Amino acid sequence: MNQKHSLLFTAIATSACAAILLSANSHSAEAKVDFSDSQNWLCLPDNPRACGADLNTTIVNNDGSTALQTWAAREDAPVDCFYVYPTVSLDTTPNSDMDAGPEEYNVVRSQFARLGSECRTFAPLYRQVTLTALRANMGGGAQTATPDREMPYRDVVDAWNYYLENHNDGRGIILIGHSQGAGVLSRLIINEIEGKDVQSQIVSAMLLGATAQVPEGNVVGGTFKHMPVCESGDQTGCIVSYVSFRSDVPPPATSLFGRNGQGSTAICTNPAQLASGHNQLNAHLSNATVEGFASNAQSPWVAGNSSINTPFVSVPGLLTGECVNNGQFSYLEITVNADPSDPRTDTISGDVMNADGSINAGWGLHLIDVNAAMGDLVTLAGRQARAYLSKQ
Repeated sequence: MNQKHSLLFTAIATSACAAILLSANSHSAEAKVDFSDSQNWLCLPDNPRACGADLNTTIVNNDGSTALQTWAAREDAPVDCFYVYPTVSLDTTPNSDMDAGPEEYNVVRSQFARLGSECRTFAPLYRQVTLTALRANMGGGAQTATPDREMPYRDVVDAWNYYLENHNDGRGIILIGHSQGAGVLSRLIINEIEGKDVQSQIVSAMLLGATAQVPEGNVVGGTFKHMPVCESGDQTGCIVSYVSFRSDVPPPATSLFGRNGQGSTAICTNPAQLASGHNQLNAHLSNATVEGFASNAQSPWVAGNSSINTPFVSVPGLLTGECVNNGQFSYLEITVNADPSDPRTDTISGDVMNADGSINAGWGLHLIDVNAAMGDLVTLAGRQARAYLSKQ
C-alpha cells in the first residue's frame, strides 16, 4: 500500500516540545479563556460535540471475514476522563485560536471519544502551539512569530480548575493526553496534582507519545515524584506512558522519543499487557474510505474488499506490542504479524513522512501511538475505574 501523509502532520509535537512546555516560564497578556462557555470545550457530558461522533468499527478477522462492532457512550459512567489533544491545529498563527476546526474534531474522534464507554468525557479547547509554528521551527515551513509556549498550559490549568469546581463533584479522574497534550498534562500533574488532595482522585494518567523518566530500576521518581508507573491493570493512581516504533525500524540515535537519561529510563507501559495480560494489541485504526480521516488512514484492508465503510477498523491478531529497552531507548515495539495465509493487509500506516516522501524514522509510529492500542486503553480505563471505585 502507498503510504502518504500530509507534510502538515510531520510537525506533531515532539518530546522536545513537551519538554519546553514542562519548563516554560514566559508570560502573555492574552485574555483568559472563559471555560463556562461550552463552545470552549470539544466534549462535555451535556454537550458532547466531538465526542458524539460515529465510532462504529468493522472487525476484519484473519480469514478475511468481517463483523460490525457498534459503540455507544455509557450514560451512567462512574468516573471522568479529562483529555488534552496533540498538536493538530492548522491555524496560520503560532498559537491556535479557540474555534475548533475539522482537525480538532477528528483527533478527538480518533483518540478520545471511545473512552466514553467507560467515563464521562471532558476535552477543553486550548490555544496550543500550532502545526504551522512547529513546521517553521523544524525548517519545514515559513517562519512565523514566536509561539507563546506558556499559553497552552495556562489554558489547560484554567479548564482543569473550572472542571474541578463545576463538574467533578469528587469523582475519580483518568487523565489522557498525546504528544503536546501529554506534555501539558505532565506539567499539570507536577504543579497542580501531585502532593495535593486531588491526587487521591486520580484513577490513572495516560501520557502517550511523549517521554517521561524514572530512575533506573525504580517505578517512581524522576519526572513525577509521587505517582508511580502502572504495573498491573488493577493499579490506580499511576502512570501509563509509551512511545511506539516499528519492530523493523527502531529509534535511530537522533530520535527524541523514548530516550533514556543518565541513570534514568524512559517509561514504557504495554497497554495490552496491563489491560488483558498479553501482547496482542486491540487497535482501532482509521479507515481511509470515510471522509475526514486523512492523516493516518488506509484502505483496502482485505485484498479485493474495498467496501468497508465504518470510520474505524479492528484487525485482531495483526499487531503485537512489547516494551523494549535497548540501553539508549525504551519504547513500545510494534510488530505487524505478516502471514501469507492471512488475506488482510500487511501494511499499516502511521509513520511521519519527510518532505521528500521518505519515512522520518525518529518519529516512529507517532501518528498511531493511541490508535494502535485504543481498545486496550479503553479496557484498561474500565479496569482501573472499577479498582478505584472498589476502594471508595
